[in-house]
Amino acid sequence: MLGIGKTEDVIWSDFGFPGRNGQESTLWIGSMGAHTPCHLDTYGCNLVFQVQGRKRWHLFPPEDTPFLYPTRIPYEESSVFSKINVVNPDLKRFPQFWKARRHMVTLSPGQVLFVPRHWWHFVESIDPVTVSINSWIELEEDHQARVEEAITRMLVCALKTAENPHDTRAWLNPTEVEETSHEVNCRYLNGAVSAFFDHYGTSKVVETQALSTNGEYVIKEELNVHNHVEVEQTSSHSLTLGTVKQEAASPFGPDLVPVTPGSQEPPSEGGGMFESDGEDFVDKNGKRFGKLHYTKRQRMMSESENAVVEQIASNSTVAPSQTFISTDDLLDCLVNPQVTRIVAQLLIQGRSLQL
Repeated sequence: MLGIGKTEDVIWSDFGFPGRNGQESTLWIGSMGAHTPCHLDTYGCNLVFQVQGRKRWHLFPPEDTPFLYPTRIPYEESSVFSKINVVNPDLKRFPQFWKARRHMVTLSPGQVLFVPRHWWHFVESIDPVTVSINSWIELEEDHQARVEEAITRMLVCALKTAENPHDTRAWLNPTEVEETSHEVNCRYLNGAVSAFFDHYGTSKVVETQALSTNGEYVIKEELNVHNHVEVEQTSSHSLTLGTVKQEAASPFGPDLVPVTPGSQEPPSEGGGMFESDGEDFVDKNGKRFGKLHYTKRQRMMSESENAVVEQIASNSTVAPSQTFISTDDLLDCLVNPQVTRIVAQLLIQGRSLQL
C-alpha cells in the first residue's frame, strides 16, 4: 500500500515549486491496457509521479495542435481531445498527422514526468497494476484560460442542445453529469471575466499570442523526465539516438533529463516515436541511464477505455457529400483553441475599455 507520506517524499522544489506538497494530487490506479484518449489539459502544467508499474506516455508539443485534429466533442471541461487514435492512426482521414512530432517515454516507479502546459498526451498502462500520482500546477495563464473554457461551454451547449435537446449523452463526456443551461453558462462567462480583472486589475494589457502564418505557436517548451534514483547530478547529458548524439543541457536542474524531439523525418505510417524506457540514458562519462530510439508500435485498445475514442470517431465520420457541414464541423472551428483564445482576448479588451 502507498503510505500517506509517500507524496511528501517528492522534493517539489527540485521542479521549481518550493513550498508545495502532495495534498493537491490525484491518485490513478490502472490495469494493463487501460489508457486515456489523446488530449491536452487547458489549465496548468502537470507533474506525474510513478509509484508502481509502468506507463507509456505518447506526447506531442502544443505547436503540433493543427496536426492532431482537435475537437471538443465529446465535451468535457478543461479537456481538448484529438480525433486520432495515435497508436494506430488513419492517415487517409487525418493526413496531416504525419507531421506531428511524437515523444514517447516509459515512466517507471520512482520517476517523475513534467508535462508542460498544453502538451498533448496519450497514456497507457503496460503492467498488470499501475499506480501513479499527479499534481496539476496552476499557472498565470489559467486566468485567461478560464474565460476561454467558459466561451467553449456556452457555444457547445447552445448548439448541441438546439440540435438534439433530448440526447445529451451523444455529445457529453461521461465525466460531465449534465449539460448546463444558457443562463448558467452566461454566469460562468461573466464570472470568469470578472475574476480575470479581479486578479490583474483594469490596467492589464492583454497581448494576443504571436502566431506564425501556418498557425503554429511560436513559444516552445521542453519536456523533461526526472529520475530521483538513477540520474547523476550533472547539468548536461549526452543522449544517443542510433549514431546521432545530442547534448541536452537542462535549465530546470541537474536531475532533469529532457526528452527532445528526434532528428529523423517521421515514417509515412505516422508511427515514428522518440522513446525513452528510463533504463539506458548515457551521460558524458559513459554511464547508461535509458536508451532513446525510434520504434513503430501498434496495439489493441482495451474495451473498457474505448468509449470516448469511439464517440470521437463517430462524430467525425466522413459525410456522403463533401459539401455537407454538420454542427460538429462548425464547432470544431468555433471552439478551436486558437479561435477561443482570440475571442477571449477580444472580450477582455472590450470589457477593459468600459471600466
